[in-house]
Amino acid sequence: MEIFPVTLTGKVVRLEPLSERHAPDLTIAAHDERIWRYMLYVYPEDEEKMLAWVRDILARQAAGTDLAFAVIHRASGRAIGATRYLEIRPEQRSLEIGGTWYAAAVQRTAVNTECKYLLLKHAFEALGCIRVQFKTDARNERSLRAIERIGAVKEGILRQHMITPEGYLRDSVYYSILDREWAGVRKRLEGMLAR
Repeated sequence: MEIFPVTLTGKVVRLEPLSERHAPDLTIAAHDERIWRYMLYVYPEDEEKMLAWVRDILARQAAGTDLAFAVIHRASGRAIGATRYLEIRPEQRSLEIGGTWYAAAVQRTAVNTECKYLLLKHAFEALGCIRVQFKTDARNERSLRAIERIGAVKEGILRQHMITPEGYLRDSVYYSILDREWAGVRKRLEGMLAR
């Protein structure tokens, strides 16, 4: 399983390797504190803080644990959010999709469905993953529903798994999709995207 920066293109979005040049657009996209409510990062309220966030994510990528993408809205050509592979474990042929956030204006649109489709397709069909996992804050009902909607299987809850920037002891809900489940999930996502 060889992981390297790649561009994944759909009809609505293009996922391209995250870089510092995306910081201005991402600053605009991120300008809503509600986006960051359940995230494990402090709200990057200005371009300087967004640039620091981008650099932190790129440092993780340089360490080999993450592969980050800017989510580009194809119609506007602007970055509207970010997502990434994390917990990359080549020896186990597995990874996690997460760290995902989008501008409020594109939430509850085809953006998230297509992003997950592109990331899952690449993980299973190009990288040869046998397992892709997701995790979210147990309080984040919207994220829980979105993960379940794409067909991931709930595995359980890690209690007091993480401490948020505010000091909250977060429970994390874990989900996964296995390689043998991918064909069904793919068909489901393609049906959702065709609507």
